Amino acid sequence: MRILNTLMGLPPVVAGLLVFFLLSRSGPLGEFRLLYSVPAMVTAQVILITPVVVGLSATIVSDRAPRLRETAVGMGMGRWQEALCLLYDCRAQLLSAVFIGFGRSIAEVGAVSIVGGNVQYKTRVMTTAIMLETNKGNFGLAVALGIVLLFISFIINTLALSLQEREAARKEGKQAHGSHR
Repeated sequence: MRILNTLMGLPPVVAGLLVFFLLSRSGPLGEFRLLYSVPAMVTAQVILITPVVVGLSATIVSDRAPRLRETAVGMGMGRWQEALCLLYDCRAQLLSAVFIGFGRSIAEVGAVSIVGGNVQYKTRVMTTAIMLETNKGNFGLAVALGIVLLFISFIINTLALSLQEREAARKEGKQAHGSHR
């Protein structure tokens, strides 16, 4: 967990540098010629968000696991059934962990700039476009792109929240229905 917690704060430019060295011509994966491509950018993003999602998920699961384990043993569940039950029980919190990872990835500039190269119409993402337009003094376009990026994030997070609220309402409905029996 110490290593995972350390990697949760991994600076994006360090992740980009690591992927750059792996994918550069002289790197171990250079023969695949992936540098300055979308797959390189995705690889950098995965390196950045995986520790966040896994670390938060481990914390969520470790809180509930002991209580659920006791119940699972009492019911004679196997390890796989126990794990699936635990994931099901933690699904709302795990979804939140995924969206925290999404928040980190949508705000990312450094890693994708290093490995993607900010090539117009190929590897330029909104965050690097905002940075580029700001550096050129085109603040109107930079702000407009920022608003679009915030709107996209708002829509995705609204959908996630509505799924969680629907699940909570369904769960409350089941509990209320069960208590009337």
